[in-house]
Amino acid sequence: MMNEQHIHGIFIPLITPFTRDYKLDIDSYRKYVTYLAGHDIQGLVVNGTTGESPTVSWDEVKQMVQVTQDVLKSMNKNIPIVIGTGTNDTYSTVHRTEMAAELGADAAMVVTPYYNRPTQEGILEHFRVVSRVGLPVLVYEIPVRTGSRMTIDTIRKVLDLDGVIGLKDSTGGLDLLLKLTQYETKPVLCGEDAYFHAMLCQGAAGGMLASAHLNIQKYVDIYQRFVAGDMNGSRDNFMLLESVIQHVFAEPAPAAIKWWLTQQEIIAAEQLRLPLMPLSDQVKQGLLNSIVS
Repeated sequence: MMNEQHIHGIFIPLITPFTRDYKLDIDSYRKYVTYLAGHDIQGLVVNGTTGESPTVSWDEVKQMVQVTQDVLKSMNKNIPIVIGTGTNDTYSTVHRTEMAAELGADAAMVVTPYYNRPTQEGILEHFRVVSRVGLPVLVYEIPVRTGSRMTIDTIRKVLDLDGVIGLKDSTGGLDLLLKLTQYETKPVLCGEDAYFHAMLCQGAAGGMLASAHLNIQKYVDIYQRFVAGDMNGSRDNFMLLESVIQHVFAEPAPAAIKWWLTQQEIIAAEQLRLPLMPLSDQVKQGLLNSIVS
């Protein structure tokens, strides 16, 4: 299982490939994970936002985790597997986290409860209960999707829980990280791709970055240059990706990522499950132009 020392570097939030009739494409998934595992990454995240978790069944999650484990074993790779288990029902989240532990996950990623907009006390109690399952918890704070935002005081209390090992910060800026790093805190992963380099400069331990699919090695290089002290090289490489990141998120993810992986023949089809739609031709062209430039 993971601990705080494992939270650093580049984590890849996995897509869930579908066939043209919207079933789980396990053959594409195996090829895709094999491709990812060939890079110097520190974590693979199954069933997150990029994986279309709202429309993926737990049986499909189980299949993907099993294939991921098989691929890593065959490649003699020891890359941690994180499973997204968060819901807006505490006891459903507990159950999913227990099932993730049974599957052999190294950690659970648990999003702040969404839609029902609990109080700060309710959010803290949610994480307190889930953290008692025994599987390490990576907290996922993304207010734009959840409709609620933890205060800095609540986040510090959540991060103080014994079963919590870190935070994925997708709050859309540097404010939270700057406040956290005023104190001794558990590791923070950047979850906002456009702020990756800036967050490294302010103390983030790495990033969980959907846009890394388009050039994994470039993101690895940005991180490795940064930790080696080559700040200028890290910054310059990141600046080359700014237009790519903008186009990846011009329409709801993971449309751009699936389209790109299809173009690279890593997965067979760019299908997304409704209500998500395939990437528009306009954004496809913009993305291609940004990659070429």
